[in-house]
Amino acid sequence: MNFFKMLTSNYLINIGFLSCFTAQLIKTFLTFISTKTLVTERLVGSGGMPSSHSALVCSLVVGMARKVGFESPEFALSLMFAVIVMYDAMGVRRAAGEQAKVLNTMIFGFLKVSFNQDDDDDDQMSEVASGLPNKALKEYIGHTPIEVLGGALLGILIAIIIPVI
Repeated sequence: MNFFKMLTSNYLINIGFLSCFTAQLIKTFLTFISTKTLVTERLVGSGGMPSSHSALVCSLVVGMARKVGFESPEFALSLMFAVIVMYDAMGVRRAAGEQAKVLNTMIFGFLKVSFNQDDDDDDQMSEVASGLPNKALKEYIGHTPIEVLGGALLGILIAIIIPVI
């Protein structure tokens, strides 16, 4: 059996990929609806509604339950993995995004103030500003609880709809 056929015939890989891909498509569509602009970064970007990470891990949990049962070690492992991923999305990654917003405001506010001054310190300020990042930190990397719930429900639904092979 070749590697590609093995991957495409694996039920858990199929539902995980389908859940993640579907979440990214929905995320891109919702961004298009709200901004009237096609933001292709949403096809691969993290953050937003629904959480593709939550969709993927929840589809694996349900798929594992259907394939090997609720009492299996594989189900327990997939459930614990899902809890960690969803907790991280709402906690650590969301906090990092909030910190990025504050840092971007501070850095670009500093640059704006620095370059609008009319004193002799412009060269010194330019030197200081040259050590700062020239692009904004990514702010949208985590999820709200609703976004995680949306992804979780999507993953569960896909794992229930797609028949076990």
